[in-house]
Amino acid sequence: MTAGKTDRETGIKICGLSRMEDIGYVNEAQPDYCGFVIGVPASRRNVTVTQLARLRQRLSEQICPVGVFVNAVPELIAELLNDGVIDAAQLHGSEDEAYIARLRDMTDKPLIKAFSIQNLSDLEEAEKSSADLVLLDHGKGGTGAAFDWELLRYWKKRPYILAGGLDAGNIPEAVRKYHPYAVDLSSSVERSGKKDREKILAAVAAVRSITI
Repeated sequence: MTAGKTDRETGIKICGLSRMEDIGYVNEAQPDYCGFVIGVPASRRNVTVTQLARLRQRLSEQICPVGVFVNAVPELIAELLNDGVIDAAQLHGSEDEAYIARLRDMTDKPLIKAFSIQNLSDLEEAEKSSADLVLLDHGKGGTGAAFDWELLRYWKKRPYILAGGLDAGNIPEAVRKYHPYAVDLSSSVERSGKKDREKILAAVAAVRSITI
């Protein structure tokens, strides 16, 4: 993964940007990654490819843009990656190993696979993924709910992104206790369903303040 993160730091991703104001907020806060939900009409955070291109033009070069997809046509993902519209793809649907292998034939850019964690067998499945990174979440993503983090005691040290139920208040404890590669926030940095400047700034500041 690219952006300003070092191996000694926990990264932070602000997901679900959909407005030009959102771009201004993250450009000010400077998280390591930001996420765009692409081609998922059921999501209120959805953007079209045309909207994505406009938002991407305004995004700081220091922030890694990640496309979030749900069972999308692999050719679309590869095109956006290879054209530099996004720098990484996050797969949030039922994409299996065959799907990931097919996508790898089309692009060498980083792939993230999201997993819904309910029990130890879900963790074991995530650990086996051939994706460059895995994201561990409570459910479909963007719900603001956390899975039972105590399950992470059984994690096998593979780098992962922790999502679900995180906010500026509990990020420091989660990072110190579970040592994720990065944390991912969406609904917790919103107010009335829209991204909130103060909450984004507070979340990024919380990650940056952590010393391990």
